[in-house]
Amino acid sequence: MRNETARVPSHSLTEEIVEWLNEEIRSQRLKPGDKLPSEKELGEQFSVSRSVVREAVSQLKSEGIVSAQQGRGVFVNERGSRQAFRLDAMALDDAQGLEHVIELLVTIEAAAARYAALRHTPADLKRIKQSLIGMEYAIVNDKLGDEEDYAFHQAIVDSTKNPHFQMLNEYLEQHVRRLIRQARSNTAANYNNLVEAVQGEHKAIVQAIEKRDPAAAALAAETHLRNAAKRLNKYLKD
Repeated sequence: MRNETARVPSHSLTEEIVEWLNEEIRSQRLKPGDKLPSEKELGEQFSVSRSVVREAVSQLKSEGIVSAQQGRGVFVNERGSRQAFRLDAMALDDAQGLEHVIELLVTIEAAAARYAALRHTPADLKRIKQSLIGMEYAIVNDKLGDEEDYAFHQAIVDSTKNPHFQMLNEYLEQHVRRLIRQARSNTAANYNNLVEAVQGEHKAIVQAIEKRDPAAAALAAETHLRNAAKRLNKYLKD
């Protein structure tokens, strides 16, 4: 068991449980049809709260690796029933892997901005603008604004009214965007130098969505992601 878990970020604990369960399944110690240990058992094994365990199991559910059966527990799925799409663990020093993921993000976020421009409601637009203001407020207070940045992109995705975009965005947040933010937070000085450019890109996306111009919204989102990729290279070099 682990000690002093309060000092460890909850997402790190979640990822450790996910990796342990994945390894149990890969090694066939947990076979298709087997029941996962209970929340209580996993919580005691890793010395974490049930909410951390639930987050880990939820991630495996989203990947189609396990599924819950009402009143019975959570079971390992048959291989053929699992979702085909999955990103393997990615390291920031994997240049080709990052390039491929950025290409994926560009495609998804451009499409999301396009549909947000076509489908957003006044309430959606208000939420997008509030998130933009939240980022500006964070920046004024010398903060990176990571949570506000996530809220901004989530608000755009929600405006698509497409649940598949929403689920995929949540998956990418778990597996990719957090790594990118980690690189950014490790080089706060560089980020501060580039903050005006980033906010200008965000504003261009919002303006295009507000005008209901899908082509401009998609282009603004693509420009933002491609520039973000260039900035990521700066962060990694530092």
